[in-house]
Amino acid sequence: MDRKSTYRILLLSLFVYLTHLAWIGNAQAQEANGTNMPIALTEAVRMALENNNDLIVARNDVLLSKNQLRSARGVYDGSFLLNPRYSNSIQPQPSTLGGADLSGTTRSNDFRFDSSFRQALPFGGDISVGFTTARTATSSVFSQLNPNFLSTLEFSANQSLLRNRGIDSARRQIRIQSRRVDISAEELKRRTMEVVTAINRAYWDLVFALRDQQNKAANLSLSRENLRQVEARIAAGTSAPLQKAEIETELANRESDLLLANQQVIATENTLKQLILGKPEDPIWTMSLVPTDRPAFAGTAVDIKTALQDALDQRPELKVLDSQASIAATEIEFSRNQAKPQIDLNANYALVGLAGNVVGSSSSIPPQFAGGYGQSFSNLFKNETRVISAGLTISFPLRRGGVDADIANAEIEREQVAARQRTQIQAIEVEVRNAVKALETAQQRVNAARRGRENAELQLEGERKLFEVGRSTQFLLFQRENTLTLARSSETRAETDFGKALAEVNRVTGRTLEVSGIKID
Repeated sequence: MDRKSTYRILLLSLFVYLTHLAWIGNAQAQEANGTNMPIALTEAVRMALENNNDLIVARNDVLLSKNQLRSARGVYDGSFLLNPRYSNSIQPQPSTLGGADLSGTTRSNDFRFDSSFRQALPFGGDISVGFTTARTATSSVFSQLNPNFLSTLEFSANQSLLRNRGIDSARRQIRIQSRRVDISAEELKRRTMEVVTAINRAYWDLVFALRDQQNKAANLSLSRENLRQVEARIAAGTSAPLQKAEIETELANRESDLLLANQQVIATENTLKQLILGKPEDPIWTMSLVPTDRPAFAGTAVDIKTALQDALDQRPELKVLDSQASIAATEIEFSRNQAKPQIDLNANYALVGLAGNVVGSSSSIPPQFAGGYGQSFSNLFKNETRVISAGLTISFPLRRGGVDADIANAEIEREQVAARQRTQIQAIEVEVRNAVKALETAQQRVNAARRGRENAELQLEGERKLFEVGRSTQFLLFQRENTLTLARSSETRAETDFGKALAEVNRVTGRTLEVSGIKID
């Protein structure tokens, strides 16, 4: 090769290098002006965890499920009742035996204060405590305590012995809602894993699109430099004008390739923005994302048995089905319990205290009844006047058609859940095997693409030397340049596909959150 040819090759290489520097300088200038936004993969994941609308919905689903569980448990909160009331009555009496005075009526004023506390118990029963105090004044001539003061303190308890003892409607709802909380939490994990995996795919797609854009821009610059040189040779009379048409045709093809590459950059960038941004008015929508991470290929061996076991242990889909199986079991237990006869034990213990102002002779009134509220309370707690009762409430259906249908439906649901579990396990095994194979293939593709790119560089260098000494054509040189561009894109694609394949392996084995350092409370 003569000195002139060597000079041309060096000049062409320098031009490509300067074009690349100009592209980088333009990107840095845009970044300085605020139109570019550098972003690392970890930063993209962090932004998605904060802004992604699907994740916000999934997190709110967990909160809603927890609030519904709290609402279901509210049946055990207990209730306190206060009921003060006053009544005034004038009743006609058909006989003097009714205690009427000369007007033929009896008049009374009654002030009563009732209070009670009721608490449901988590084993099919309830207890209650009630306290009542009342003051009654009457015009009845037969009343020996006027006004009189009545106090009662009552303890009641009810306990289911068969139906509703092991499980009742409230406990059924609490158990089911507890499992629904678990389901919503696992759904949040699943959705988070999917979003993180989608971010990995979109991020590496954007890396590839930008690298591919650079390769096509550099290839276009080579065509423009070739055109400039041919135009100079045509002007000097050393080349035929037909060569210019050949170069311009190739130049148009490469411009079209660059335009498609630009379009692909915008599309992949918008895909990533959709995942990490939560509002359409976010200013980042108007900026260009510049990934700062580059494909870092490293041989990664995945043991298929370990991967399958990790998937069975950690995949949220299987945990969701486990919770659904638990719900079905609860429904069966409740339905079978409702088929039993209802036998409830009722117990009541009441203390009564009475006192009042003695009317007329006090010889017929026991002295402990003379007094006001204080005496009434004192008599109450002496436990000398009381009421004790106990009994059973027994109920059983004459027909069991409805209950038997509920049991049958619950057992069918359990069988359906079991079938879905088997289907899901098979689907997960297929996903794991495919993902592991895709990762192995991606590793092999990276190695093959690197060899292809290295050989394409050697072939282009050799073709340039032949072209300089007149032993090759412009058409063959263009082919070598295009081949190198494709080889570089293939290498980048293989490297970014490896990153995506690795993210997919982490997803199908349920290790995405662990690998990404994400902890969901």
